[in-house]
This record gives sequence, C-alpha cells and structure tokens, in this order.
Amino acid sequence: MTTATRTASAPPPVDTAPKKVRRRNAALGLLAWLAGILFVLPVLWMALTSLHSEADAATNPPSLAAPLTLDGYREFFGAGGGPSPWFSLANSLTASVVSTVCVLLLALPAAYALSIRPVKKWTDVLFFFLSTKMLPIVAGLLPIYLFAKNSGMLDNIWLLVILYTSMNLPIAVWMMQSFLAEIPTALIEAAQIDGARLPMILTRVVAPIAMPGIAATSLICFIFSWNEMLFARVLTGVIAQTAPVFLTGFITSQGLFLAKVCAASLVISLPVLAAGFAAQDKLVQGLSLGAVK
Repeated sequence: MTTATRTASAPPPVDTAPKKVRRRNAALGLLAWLAGILFVLPVLWMALTSLHSEADAATNPPSLAAPLTLDGYREFFGAGGGPSPWFSLANSLTASVVSTVCVLLLALPAAYALSIRPVKKWTDVLFFFLSTKMLPIVAGLLPIYLFAKNSGMLDNIWLLVILYTSMNLPIAVWMMQSFLAEIPTALIEAAQIDGARLPMILTRVVAPIAMPGIAATSLICFIFSWNEMLFARVLTGVIAQTAPVFLTGFITSQGLFLAKVCAASLVISLPVLAAGFAAQDKLVQGLSLGAVK
C-alpha cells in the first residue's frame, strides 16, 4: 500500500473544541445557578419565616412544615393596634426619589464637563469627588447633628434629602463621567452647529444616548438613600421617621418578634426590588457600557 493510499483512507481528525466549549459553558451555567440560589435562599427563608407565627418562627431549628399565617403582615400594617408604617414608607419614598432627582440634575452637567468637555486635570477632580466617600459617616455625624439642631431642622425630611443628595453625588458623577465618555463628540458638535445651547444638548442629545447609564446611576442612588439608617436614626424622630428606622422599632426590650421583623423587612425591600426589576434592562446596559470596545 502506497503512502498516498494510506493518507486517503485515514479518518479525518475529530475537532474536540466545540465539546470543550459546551462543557465549559455548562459548568459556568451551573456555577451561575448555584450562586443565584445562594443569594436568593436567605430572601426565600425570610419570606417563609414571615408567614409563620411567632412561636413557630422562634423554634430552633425552625420548622418548615409549620402552618402558614399572615399575622406578621397584619401586625406590621397596624391591624393589632400598633403604629402604621405608611407614614414612614412615604418619608423614605420622598427622601429617596427627591434626592435621586437632585443628584441626576447636578451630576449630569458635572459629568458632561469632565468627559465631553474635560477641564484641566479632570482626573484630579474625579479623585477629589471619590475621596469624599472615604470619610466615615459616623465622623461627620456630630457636626451635622449640631448644625441641624441649631438651624431647627431636626426631624425634618428635607434635611435627609440634602444629606442623601450630598452623599450620592460623588459616586453619581464618577459613574456618569464613564458613561458620557462613550458618547461621540461629533454628535455634540453637530448639535452646536445647528444652534443648540447647553441645556438643549444635555436634554435632547446627551440624556437619550446615556439613558442606560442614567438609569443605572439613579437606581444605585435610590438604593443607597432607601437603605440609609444612621442619619435617619439620629436626625429624625416621629415626623421624618423613615422605613428602616421604623423597622428597628420591632426590636424591643420584650424580645425580638422574628416573624413580624421578617414581614416588615420583606415589605420594606419590595420598592427596591420592584425598581431593580423594572430597570433591569437599562441597569445591565448601563453597567456594561464601555466594557467592550
């Protein structure tokens, strides 16, 4: 048999690359599912505990087959004669939404100046913005408390709006600068040639293109404002009490009402979960903007 005959009759080599890719994708998918279950499991456990009675929720180990009840939710909403959470939820919603809107109104022009029309040493400016987040919140608590006391703004929801705006503005400018840096400057120049001024450029050209980044920034600012408790605990009382502060009222000297706390935690978390679910497409686009050139 000649060499040419042996070469012609030999089977073609098998390409194992697709199989390796499929196995790797299957392993990554399984790992993603395990990570997702790991993160969701505490929330599911909290939801199940909120549907148990206080006696069943306090058992150790907890009973999964215990009868379900809505008593924890009824007591949270004041059906048992306790305080109503609606006022605290309204305060949290007001402080979070208004401060987020203020942050966006201030961060968009600042990010425009640092990205599309960069100032001299703009990296130092960004580092200065970020350095303000390095100060521990508790370090500024006493001066802010004395200022609020002397100015008569204790237990005032608008004080929280100002604080949340100043707290979230640095990270918002930092995020928005990276989003706006991806906008082609040719679009801005074309709008300027057509006679558009800065307010029109920001609202008609920059904002629609950077909408995924704006959505991601607004959602993060909303979450930070909604979850903040230290300033709300110290600077508010009854009138401006927020939902996280209201939640701590279930931990009393009489003990920890676990089912009621789980029900309250789940209800208070729903606005953030709903906002994240509604803006998930924009959030993914915004957080991945500029990741692939």
